[in-house]
Amino acid sequence: MATLATALAAGPVVLDGGLSTELEAAGHDVTSALWSARLLRDDPGAVVAAHAAFAAAGARVATTASYQATFPGFAAVGIDETEAATLMTRSVQLAREGAPDGWVAASVGPYGAYLADGSEYTGGYVSDLGVADLRAFHRPRLQVLAEAGADVLACETLPAAAEVEALLGELAGLDVPAWLSLTAVVDDAGVPRTRRGERLADVAAMARDVDAVIAVGVNCTDPGAVPAAVAVATTASGKPGVAYPNSGERWDATARRWTGQPGVGDVSGWLAAGARLVGGCCRVRPDDVRAIADAVR
Repeated sequence: MATLATALAAGPVVLDGGLSTELEAAGHDVTSALWSARLLRDDPGAVVAAHAAFAAAGARVATTASYQATFPGFAAVGIDETEAATLMTRSVQLAREGAPDGWVAASVGPYGAYLADGSEYTGGYVSDLGVADLRAFHRPRLQVLAEAGADVLACETLPAAAEVEALLGELAGLDVPAWLSLTAVVDDAGVPRTRRGERLADVAAMARDVDAVIAVGVNCTDPGAVPAAVAVATTASGKPGVAYPNSGERWDATARRWTGQPGVGDVSGWLAAGARLVGGCCRVRPDDVRAIADAVR
């Protein structure tokens, strides 16, 4: 099979949707601090089934259940480093089992995902952590996932320039390609920005000369912000665009529930803006991915 980078040069590639959403819909509890990563140990078959559902809907990329799989996160629930590394490696294996005909993207969530308090939607933690701290946090997980055989590292839901800088510094030493995906908003003046408030163009430009990065864009973002954000990200980075927004609903971190009406919007607008990796994030189900795949075709 061609590399994902080669496939992107030929045309759009369909991503999967919200893995945790699919697991929750199947009756699994994903409300703990580990979120879907808990099932890597407790019910790996459920993870395989979720990947398979998205593959059957037309997804060509399976994103692993490692978004909140971190060494300190596992340690907090009594899982030692050896078992934690095994579970991270298992996330890649389960994705390959569920979607054997596509590419496996190892999910690398932001530091805020480990905190499990919704701070990936603010980036507030970068006030207390320097780039060196963030590099040290991400390094061991990146190394495990790279060695596990993932086709690409999905560095996703990134809210701030500092975390992008940290990940770019670590990716340069790994022999695995990656995509960068920020969670973004469009301000009142129509300017796409990170959740931390930085201009998205400036942050996306940081990846321009990093060969390991094969695509740059946005995820876990309102669908209405996608066209403007992707256009800025592709222009600034010189890379193919990434677009996998939420369903249109919003996460209330205090009440721990979703609010609003679902709907990913007009996929053709994403493609016109330069998106080449297209799919869904939170609350996006296999039927939604099927619709996205139909739009791409």
